[in-house]
Amino acid sequence: MFLKSLHPIACAAFLVAGLFGSAAQAAETGPCGGEIPCELENGDYYIHLPQNLQEIRASGDPLGAILYLHGHRGKALNAVRNKGFRRMADDLGVAFVAVQGINGTWSFPTSPRNLRDEATFFDAVLEDLAARFGIDRQRTLLSGFSSGGFMTWYLACDDSGRFAGFAPIAGAFWEPLPHDCRTAPPYLFHVHGTTDTVVPLEGRWLGGGKWKQGDVFESFEVWRRQSGLAGTEPQILTEGSLECERWQPETGFLELCLHDGGHSVQAAWIKRAWEHLAEMKGWAKG
Repeated sequence: MFLKSLHPIACAAFLVAGLFGSAAQAAETGPCGGEIPCELENGDYYIHLPQNLQEIRASGDPLGAILYLHGHRGKALNAVRNKGFRRMADDLGVAFVAVQGINGTWSFPTSPRNLRDEATFFDAVLEDLAARFGIDRQRTLLSGFSSGGFMTWYLACDDSGRFAGFAPIAGAFWEPLPHDCRTAPPYLFHVHGTTDTVVPLEGRWLGGGKWKQGDVFESFEVWRRQSGLAGTEPQILTEGSLECERWQPETGFLELCLHDGGHSVQAAWIKRAWEHLAEMKGWAKG
């Protein structure tokens, strides 16, 4: 067992164009999609809609979305350009939404800078996605890598119902870790590398000792303790290169999967999380 003792929009017209085969609805704010950002008052995002969008619309099936948060100083544009992410969205029949952090950063509670009320901003993003593209808010997965992973953890802690599920990669809470979260346990699928030196499993100090990334195991303990699962044995399984441990609260789902690599992200890990979440939620495949 690798887990140590844990401590504490609606529009009439379609724009069936755009780069990379994306389509976007015309909105009051103008069309966006592909490499054209969808602009909101406090930020923007990029969206790739699945190649079978018209088929999904014709069938009446809900359109889901995977929202992705870049790492420190990253660019959402680069994420939407990523062929692996777009292929993942096409395979799953969902939208891929790359959200931009202000100056490439995210303002979670213990971050060095607070540049935006992220919870309010993400509520606005979800509202815009529903209004502009018809995204079903009940079929959304939030994923993030590195700093985006940190933000994913904190959004789950703020309101686990904001998204149907969460798939942080190489992130966790920061010190001081929250004692508990004001919401029910999320459906959370975490992936981390055992040789990650940028965001080590045990966390690390930054800024000359001003800030500290939290320990991944202790971050899980926040949820386990809150769910009454502290000290309980997990279900252990192997899926490809991932060695995983799972806990099943009365509501929600907690999973920590480790691989023997470093600081990296793979579309396959996010796709896996969506497929497991869809099975748990009983979603029909689009």
